[in-house]
Amino acid sequence: MNKPNIINDVQTSQKQVALTFDDGPNPLYTSQLLEIFRKVDGKATFFMIGEEMIKHPEVVKAVSENLHEIGNHTYSHPKLTELSSDDCFNELVKTENLIKEMTGKKPTTFRPPYLDYNQDTATVVEEFEYSVIGALNMEAQDWEQPGVEHILSKSLKHVKNGSILIFHDGYGDRSQTIEAVRNLVTEIDNQGYQFVTVSELLRLSRSNNS
Repeated sequence: MNKPNIINDVQTSQKQVALTFDDGPNPLYTSQLLEIFRKVDGKATFFMIGEEMIKHPEVVKAVSENLHEIGNHTYSHPKLTELSSDDCFNELVKTENLIKEMTGKKPTTFRPPYLDYNQDTATVVEEFEYSVIGALNMEAQDWEQPGVEHILSKSLKHVKNGSILIFHDGYGDRSQTIEAVRNLVTEIDNQGYQFVTVSELLRLSRSNNS
């Protein structure tokens, strides 16, 4: 399937990476991630589902107050290519409005559920002026709970300047993900990498190319 304009990484000479988390917010797992990033003075990007935001507004608030980025991940996590343009638009606008209401900020980044995306979807997304975000470490498949070592090793091999990596902090047992991310963050922090939001990476790329 053609996936137009999905950003999986950014070209930069800076030792910076963006770790991203889908399907939250979740009171148990998102909170643990905030603590992991606090210890390394790092930032992450959380692609949140509107339905989960309504259930856990206090977690949304904590993420925002800790200056992490919140991106749009639709309202109910459908396959967008199976929806009409109107339904697709509604999935995005409902969550955009929630993010604005809860944080006072307009989201600027978007990740399609299942990375299910085509030109029709892109046409709708363009109305929101989002950057559409993928990731390099798809084979880590943390959503399948394949084991901490699998998630860690498949993610580590994609760590380089400007990497965007995908994990999940919602929908099911995410304890393997938390443990893998804790180890990953420690390891690449020791290598001198900074943890930044996706939007910070994109700004860095734009300034490099200007």
